[in-house]
Amino acid sequence: MATTYNELYLNARRALKAAGVEQAQLEARELLCLASDKSREKMMSDLPLYAPDHVEARFLELLARRLAGEPVAYILGEWDFYGMTLDICRDVLIPRPDTETLVDRGVLFVRDLPEGSWALDLCAGSGCVGLALANSCANVRVILAEWSEDALRVCRQNIRRSGLSRQVSQVRVNAMDPPPRLFRDFDVILCNPPYIPTGDLDKLDPSVRDYEPRMALDGGPDGLAFYRAVADRWKAVLRPGGKLIFEVGFDQAAAVTAILEENGYEDIRVTQDPAGHQRVVEGSKPRPDLFAGLVPDLDESGE
Repeated sequence: MATTYNELYLNARRALKAAGVEQAQLEARELLCLASDKSREKMMSDLPLYAPDHVEARFLELLARRLAGEPVAYILGEWDFYGMTLDICRDVLIPRPDTETLVDRGVLFVRDLPEGSWALDLCAGSGCVGLALANSCANVRVILAEWSEDALRVCRQNIRRSGLSRQVSQVRVNAMDPPPRLFRDFDVILCNPPYIPTGDLDKLDPSVRDYEPRMALDGGPDGLAFYRAVADRWKAVLRPGGKLIFEVGFDQAAAVTAILEENGYEDIRVTQDPAGHQRVVEGSKPRPDLFAGLVPDLDESGE
């Protein structure tokens, strides 16, 4: 017997909710739009209509993948982040709302810089952070730096999709190594590195552990390997007064703050995400003391 789009939607919403999916309503709608090749607006108007058999079969196939644990973003092949829709696949992490706090801090710093300023999105993944910064701040040029060739392919797709080819470029770089010799004078480095301790990877939710790229998750034995390497080795390519801004795990803010302090960063600040977790840690590269050595030390008598 034929089934309406609305019946498919309601059945899927119930199944997803029973499986513990928090955004069951949204995901059921998005999967139905994908299966039917309809926009959200068109789907809303067509809900009372009967779905063709091939659409119903396709929808049930997509729903089965989701109920088996595959993240909806990978099924859809795209995801929204900071007002942009970006290509997403299993070669890159799914952009999360937590990471928008990292972009917020970058935008607040960059928006008052002069035209032609430079930003680096290190460990770029899909390019979501750097592209969101460029889309929000026309005064900045952005480089997306990523080691995975597969992730760089996604970066290139998203640069084209977002129409930011004149403002954003990409390059293959390993964040654990010293920066390339041609890299210098960045006003800001934004970095959302791998930060899960190696021993915790197998304890992650299956939707993360079994689908998202391991190399984008593994932060070394204590989860801090990338923070140490970037804070130390990449400081050289920051302008004096430039900022290094990290996203961190929910319990890593104190440790990353200490790493920045050990490497001589100043004005260190921690920012919470909307859920109340300490999500972003940032510090500034010291400016040179212009008066150092110009004023002789006085003895206690003032002479």
